[in-house]
Amino acid sequence: MKELKNEFKTGLDVLLADKFLQQKLTSGNKKIALLGHPASVNQNLQHSLDALFAKNIELSAAFGPQHGIFGDKQDNMMETQNFIDPKYKIPVFSLYGETRRLSAEMLDSFDILLVDLQDLGCRIYTFLTTLCYILQDCNQRTNKEVWILERPNPAGRIIEGMKLQSGWESFVGVDESLPMRHGLTLGEIALWYQQKYNLYSLKLEIVKMQNYQPKQSPYFGWVNRSWVNPSPNAASLNMARAYAGTVLLEGTNLSEGRGTTRPLECVAAPNLDVDAILQKMQQLNSQNKIDWLGGCDLRKCCFEPTFHKFKGEFCSGIFIHADNPLSYNHNKFKPYRLICLFLKALKLTHSQFEIWRDTNFAYEYEIGKYAIDVINGSQRLREWVENNEATLADFDEIVTKEEQQWQEESKNFLLYY
Repeated sequence: MKELKNEFKTGLDVLLADKFLQQKLTSGNKKIALLGHPASVNQNLQHSLDALFAKNIELSAAFGPQHGIFGDKQDNMMETQNFIDPKYKIPVFSLYGETRRLSAEMLDSFDILLVDLQDLGCRIYTFLTTLCYILQDCNQRTNKEVWILERPNPAGRIIEGMKLQSGWESFVGVDESLPMRHGLTLGEIALWYQQKYNLYSLKLEIVKMQNYQPKQSPYFGWVNRSWVNPSPNAASLNMARAYAGTVLLEGTNLSEGRGTTRPLECVAAPNLDVDAILQKMQQLNSQNKIDWLGGCDLRKCCFEPTFHKFKGEFCSGIFIHADNPLSYNHNKFKPYRLICLFLKALKLTHSQFEIWRDTNFAYEYEIGKYAIDVINGSQRLREWVENNEATLADFDEIVTKEEQQWQEESKNFLLYY
């Protein structure tokens, strides 16, 4: 088949088509490993594990992040064990099991590690932390190489949300500079990590995408490709767009839709007066003369989760649609602010509702902390919601300043325009 001049290619597709890169990879009898998950596929939806072996790039090991290399672990905090791949007879190591870091055995299994992960563009998505740990661990050894096989950021270039504050670092927030929605690809983040932590003992290679335009409509960061879930509850482009807001719900006593077919695209709970909440959201939005509701459609919805929060209970709430080409506005849609507005409206209309999961719930094994604080990277969001006198304008001023700081810090690492 003749190759199209302006055809989009992921980093994996570029590698598979470039004999020079393949020779560079395989010369010198180096051991090669792969870090991947279910969305690590080529343009024909062949998994990178199979595609690399088909090109005679014989891997010595493979690695899986949270949810596993095959994405079989449904929920958060479900660890994966090491195993031997039944087809290729190579060890598959878990980076979300007994350890989150590269052990000596893991480091000995490769000279070059190919990282082929589809990210969602959000700080809380743990592949960012796994990438940081890999770069740090490989930097401690001599002659280690990490190749990032680039993939799109489906959330696009928009930056949104509070930055993590010092002292709140965790597996869902590795660095205090990062806002909730960071706007970079994994390759760009890797370059930033390298400079931030002075990781120059390792060789870092970015296999760039071909013909990637992150600001181009109608996808604004995504491309016209089949969606493959990078993790079990990342089920659509709509979810990826909404995730920087809906992930906050994991720290609340509200359902984020787990146990339904559309998780992390909605917010609901039993016995909510949804009309009252929506009316209050509109009122607050109008009073503050700033738009936290723009760029999307909100639809009232009902569901009964089959597992997770409120299993078997009737829930009502709202579904966020950032998937309607007639109404979606990429530059106006602010999912982080939208969910913050929902929480503020809920507090004002349902004063008896216990919004926050208590400190007995150790989110990502962070003991004695509110899960919402771990997710948000500080207690500031929770305190703002609880303060009935605090306004949207107060919150927006803080968030906007921190977004601008990250915009300035990250601009030198952009590889695509």
